[in-house]
Amino acid sequence: MSRPKALETAEIEAQLANLAGWALEGGKLHREFRFANFVEAFGFMTSVALVAEKMDHHPEWSNVYSTVVVDLTTHDAGGITELDLTLASAMNAVAD
Repeated sequence: MSRPKALETAEIEAQLANLAGWALEGGKLHREFRFANFVEAFGFMTSVALVAEKMDHHPEWSNVYSTVVVDLTTHDAGGITELDLTLASAMNAVAD
C-alpha cells in the first residue's frame, strides 16, 4: 500500500466546507463533540473506534464527561490526508 500524501492547506480548507464542526487548528483537523452525558460520549468513542480500526487510522482524542475532543492528522505523511477527512466524515455520521 502506498503511503498517504499530505494535502495542501487550500485543499483541506475546501473540504472543511463539507465537514460540519471541523476546523484546522495547529496543522490538524479539530472538533469537539458534546453529548448529553458520559455514556453517550463513550458510546460514540466505541463506535468510532470500530470504524478507525477498520481504516487502520486512529484519532488523537480525549474524553471528559460528555465532551470528546478530537484531532486528526496522519503522522507518517506529516500532515492531513484523505484518511483524516474520511475519518472526520465518519465521526460526523456516527455523532448524528
